[in-house]
Amino acid sequence: MASSLTKDLAESSGEKTFFGHPRGLATLFMTEMWERFSYYGMRALLVLYLVSGGVDAAKGSQGGGLAMSMATATAIYSVYVAMVYLMAMPGGWFGDRVWGARKTVTIAATVIMAGHLALALPGQAMFFVGLALVAVGSGLLKANISTMVGHLYDGPEDSRRDGGFTLFYVGINLGAFVAPLVIGTVGETVNWHLGFALAAAGMALGLAQFLFGTRHLSAKSSIVPNPLSAAERTGVITKVLGITAVVAVFYGGVVALGMFTLNWALVPIALAGLIIPIAVLARIRRDKDLSGPEQSKMTAYIWFFVAAAVFWMIYDQGGSTLSLFADDKTSDTVLGLGFPATWYQSLNPLFVMALAPVFAWLWLWLARKNQEPNTIVKFAMGLVLVGGSFFVFVVPMNMAGDGTLVSPMWLVSIYMIQTIGELCLSPVGLSVTTKMAPQKYASQMMGVWFLAVTAGDCTTTLLALAGVDLNGSAVIALEATAALVAGIAVYVYRGKVKALMGEVH
Repeated sequence: MASSLTKDLAESSGEKTFFGHPRGLATLFMTEMWERFSYYGMRALLVLYLVSGGVDAAKGSQGGGLAMSMATATAIYSVYVAMVYLMAMPGGWFGDRVWGARKTVTIAATVIMAGHLALALPGQAMFFVGLALVAVGSGLLKANISTMVGHLYDGPEDSRRDGGFTLFYVGINLGAFVAPLVIGTVGETVNWHLGFALAAAGMALGLAQFLFGTRHLSAKSSIVPNPLSAAERTGVITKVLGITAVVAVFYGGVVALGMFTLNWALVPIALAGLIIPIAVLARIRRDKDLSGPEQSKMTAYIWFFVAAAVFWMIYDQGGSTLSLFADDKTSDTVLGLGFPATWYQSLNPLFVMALAPVFAWLWLWLARKNQEPNTIVKFAMGLVLVGGSFFVFVVPMNMAGDGTLVSPMWLVSIYMIQTIGELCLSPVGLSVTTKMAPQKYASQMMGVWFLAVTAGDCTTTLLALAGVDLNGSAVIALEATAALVAGIAVYVYRGKVKALMGEVH
């Protein structure tokens, strides 16, 4: 994966390398691979465990879960994924201002491991404690480990940099691919809590690998770039303690009055997941320190942000709505060989690894012919594709209405269409975020991009809590239509958006 030039440079220096890259990349590659192994393995089990033992569980499935309804399970899953991405912003802040990237990743991995261990213990209380710990830890780690990859290279002009991030991306998808096959199989067919324990073991291996290999990391990873002053630290602690006290008093009162239900927790979190992204975008857009061109770019960026939120609202249901359909209404055999429903969660990373090089080649080929679609058109394509995947989903949903088990190839097709849409939108979204970021907010804008995932998943949460049947064909068709309309709107107004983007293309 490294170019011959990269290898020649490494060999001439006499240093030991990882596919022609700094040794520290192997440490970060393995840490991220094991973290994604634990994350996606647990995520593959999540909604199935939540409905297990209840009326919405698949016939003949293992008991021992929390016996929740599909709607509640979808809401919990969606708000959990949303919080992982929401926590990426404070995660980056901790790395920049409190602990430094290396210490933050160490703490994050420990928190994630503790979360999976809590999930491995029976009981609803331990489940929610574990879920919260994994969400917080994942957010802390996600924001800082990519920064450490960048630290390994001599600035943006280092010829090895893009190849290094490509290798790192392979580690992410490798862990995500293997996890449902291992953790999912054990959890779904043997014991849920044993599956969660395997996720903890995976994160423990990642943490051990990280601690063992820290000597190969850049010294920059241990530096706190912009440490808090004593006054700032006191102010932050005071605010955190004050907010914590208010929340504790409020929920203490709710519990004392006997009014507490799960919605008292889920609804405020989901609302915050919508309000915070809007507030962050509004604050940046209205900042008087921004120049006219920067404000114009931020106006254009709002189009991309809203489009991405619609995309992720549908895409992330691959782990909830599609997973529940796979468990209850899809045949679990191919050519006479049986397999658990969690295996479907390996399709997306498999397709990413297979198709990402194809798309990279395709964009370059079209660029040489001066026919490459611009960023706006690629976003429109992503929205149309993810909407199309749900139009396809309506067909097997109607086929299964009379109890018929549909072919697994329906879900394989849906996941493939969604992955193609992801490859049109996600890498381009990351790129355009860095290009359009105002100078003042250059280091924060990647966190803003992740907030689009939060907004999309919190929308799903609120719909589920409002009683909307996200597992019904009518709602699936409505969501598909919304994505299609959004894609068409982005395309129709591409001229206006392009003018707002200025020199960015």
